Amino acid sequence: MSQQLIFTNDVASAIDSIHSAVNPASTFVLVDSNTISFVLPRLKSQSAAVASASIIEVQAGDVHKSLDSLASIWKRLGDMGATRRSMLINLGGGMVTDMGAFAASTFKRGITFVNVPTTLLGAVDASVGGKTGINFNGLKNEVGVFREAEAVIISTTFFGTLSHTELLSGYAEMLKHGLISSPAVFNSLLATDVADIDPDHMLSLLRESVQVKRDVVDSDPTEQGPRKALNLGHTAGHAFESLAMKRNSPVPHGYAVAWGLVVELILSGMILKFPSSLISQFAAYVYANYRAMPITCDDYPALLDLMRHDKKNATAASINFTLLRAIGDVCIDSTASDEQISQALDIYRDLMHL
Repeated sequence: MSQQLIFTNDVASAIDSIHSAVNPASTFVLVDSNTISFVLPRLKSQSAAVASASIIEVQAGDVHKSLDSLASIWKRLGDMGATRRSMLINLGGGMVTDMGAFAASTFKRGITFVNVPTTLLGAVDASVGGKTGINFNGLKNEVGVFREAEAVIISTTFFGTLSHTELLSGYAEMLKHGLISSPAVFNSLLATDVADIDPDHMLSLLRESVQVKRDVVDSDPTEQGPRKALNLGHTAGHAFESLAMKRNSPVPHGYAVAWGLVVELILSGMILKFPSSLISQFAAYVYANYRAMPITCDDYPALLDLMRHDKKNATAASINFTLLRAIGDVCIDSTASDEQISQALDIYRDLMHL
């Protein structure tokens, strides 16, 4: 299926146009406890499709991207008479689009779904590329399938409701896209003040960043090779995120990715001679904007164990990374020893003032 990417701040018209083209037997909107209050009323007043749809609500937060929440979506769809000709509109951040897409992909072996990300992180990362899933057994995105939405409507119109923390969380994924694309894109992102950005300029940056991801995904839809470039920062980042969950102190996904990018750029320097000056520059930027995940050497065994359980590993014995020789020069399927990773964590702690 060829997924439509629609960049517009007239979200209601885009939804109604897609809805008219698909002509589903019934329509459902998945929201969380934030978007049901801050976004849904506005769209209901503007979109005929949303106004007439049945609403399914889940609790907000990545901790609720779980099997129990997934089952509740399936049950609500079944109880309200959804069929294979139904449509699900996922209205929310990455948690809603990840889990809603998985629910739609598996309910009655697959119904049509549309992603309407309401956060910067959702717009640049979770809603695009066909990855769906939930967290399971204490691990991020452990269970899921590949399936693209009918369409993704990307807009900055809802970003006014986001905190600075939420904006930074999404911006980390844009930084990753800059690192795997070109020095020009990367440097323009570093030079942009996320706290004071014009919505039209942000939509332009989003279009550029999403295109980086789309180009990679189109070349490798099911992550057999080149798509692994998008994993930069995520082996270490998911370990940080899972450790925070185990501590009952969850951190925003993008913050964990930012810290993971620092660790994996350090590994890139150790293994592939990625320039140390760029590592220092990027670490300083991350510390200034994201501070640091507080870890000590006592946390290394847990972090290593979490990295070993990462689904990107080819075998349980190896830890797989996407690393860089230079900005835009990606090396997938790189492995590092426990000793090298521990050394990288030592350097991370030094650079991040821990």
